[in-house]
Amino acid sequence: MDITANAGKQNPFSRDIRRNKYLYLMILPVVAWYVLFCYLPMYGIVIAFQEYNITQGIPGSPWVGFKHFIDFFSGVYAGRVTYNTLYLNILGLLIGFPAPIIFALLLNEIMNRRFKRVFQSISYMPYFISLVVVCGLLRMFCAKDGALSEIYMFVTGKQVVQNLIDTPGMYRPLYILSNVWQSVGFSSIIYLSAISSINPEIYEAAVIDGAGRWARIRYITLPGIESTIVMLFILALGGLMSAPLEKPLLLMNPANSQDSDLISTYVYRQGLMFMQFGYGAAVGLFQSSINFVILLIANKTAEKTSGYNIF
Repeated sequence: MDITANAGKQNPFSRDIRRNKYLYLMILPVVAWYVLFCYLPMYGIVIAFQEYNITQGIPGSPWVGFKHFIDFFSGVYAGRVTYNTLYLNILGLLIGFPAPIIFALLLNEIMNRRFKRVFQSISYMPYFISLVVVCGLLRMFCAKDGALSEIYMFVTGKQVVQNLIDTPGMYRPLYILSNVWQSVGFSSIIYLSAISSINPEIYEAAVIDGAGRWARIRYITLPGIESTIVMLFILALGGLMSAPLEKPLLLMNPANSQDSDLISTYVYRQGLMFMQFGYGAAVGLFQSSINFVILLIANKTAEKTSGYNIF
């Protein structure tokens, strides 16, 4: 009797694998990619504590302990690159995070389906433009006689002596706004998907009760996508110390380096250009450690305040 009962009880995970075996087969390449290119290379973290030499490899390179970390924190660039990275990411979070939410809410209010699809497709297009092209267009529009420079001179009454993006105080807003222009449409997809999962009958009942558009957005749509917003916000906070390499590197020059030099560009210079692999790994490890701590704090805070968390 007990043997039969135990045989009837199967592990839920193994039962789910048998039921959805083809779905698990489809996800195997993604899992393999993460294992091979994200988790296995983590072994290379140890070079942050070594004077790494390519010919000697990790086993033969001498250990230097925390020397690279001490050199970084005592150097002249540590404060500048850390401040620039945090400043740019916090500014990007304040402006860039709400933008796709607002855009998704606006798209959801468009009743004409054909116009909605066309407008939505157009908004996706900048995301697929190469960063090299985007940076080229930005520099062209910010030239002395460019469209953005003309608008800047008209609004402020100041003259643009050189490229607008090289003007003191203009690099960060132009960088953030170009990021928003490029990603707002594509980033809104996940919010539109969350909105579409809300039961339409709730909206119908609200209309019958006399609720206007703003009331429906405030009391139905936003609470309906709250979990999605919280989770994406936690992930965004977990990247406060991270910054992409390609765009800052393409836009950087001596005129704007005080604002555009980030941890990522500094690691690129030290690790690849100057061949200081251990030093670059140490700076990258510092960056990742701060991100991890911020992620843990954000996740715990979100769990206590909203009840939603990632792990």
